[in-house]
Amino acid sequence: MNIYIIFLLTVLILNGCANTPKTTDINQESDSEKSKQFMSELPKSRYGNPENYCVLGKCYNTLKTAANYKEKGIASWYGPNFHGRLTSTRETYDMYGMTAAHKTLPLPTYVLVTNLHNKKSIVVRVNDRGPFHDGRIIDLSYTAAARLDILRTGTGLVEVTALDYRDPLVKLMLANVTSPQSKSQTITE
Repeated sequence: MNIYIIFLLTVLILNGCANTPKTTDINQESDSEKSKQFMSELPKSRYGNPENYCVLGKCYNTLKTAANYKEKGIASWYGPNFHGRLTSTRETYDMYGMTAAHKTLPLPTYVLVTNLHNKKSIVVRVNDRGPFHDGRIIDLSYTAAARLDILRTGTGLVEVTALDYRDPLVKLMLANVTSPQSKSQTITE
C-alpha cells in the first residue's frame, strides 16, 4: 500500500477527521477482480441509482461501480434551502453531516475530496444527486465545505477519489465519519 495512503488514513483516524491532512496522492489498485468487488460490503441504495436519468434537459448515466473513480473539477455546496429535504437515497439531508451529491457515482459511495488550493482533505458519503450546474462535479454539505474552506467563495477546485470500503484502513477511518443518523452539530468559522 502506498505510504501516502497510510499516512493520510493514520492522520484522519487520529484526528477523528476534525483536522484535515495535506495530501493529494491516492492510488487505487486496478486489477479486474478488485474492480468487480469494489464497495461490495456497501450495498447500493434502493433509491437514487437508476441506470440513467434526466434533469434540466441533460441526461446522466449512473456508474455501475466507483472502482478507480478519480476526477478533478469544481466543488460547490448546498445548505439551508435543502436542509431537512429528502436526498436521492431517501435519507433526510442534514447540512451539518459529512455528505455530498454527485451526478453519476453509485449511491452511496465514500469519497476523499481534496481542495487543490489549500490541500485540505475530507471524506464524505455521497447520498444525493447533483450538482446540476455546468462545470461542477460535486456538491458538498455545509460542514464538508466549511472543512475545505470553500464556504466564502462558494466553489473550489477539488480532486474527488472514490474509496474502497473493504480496505481495513478505510473502514477504520470511516468509523470516524459522521453517520446519516447523527445529530446536527454547529460549525463556527
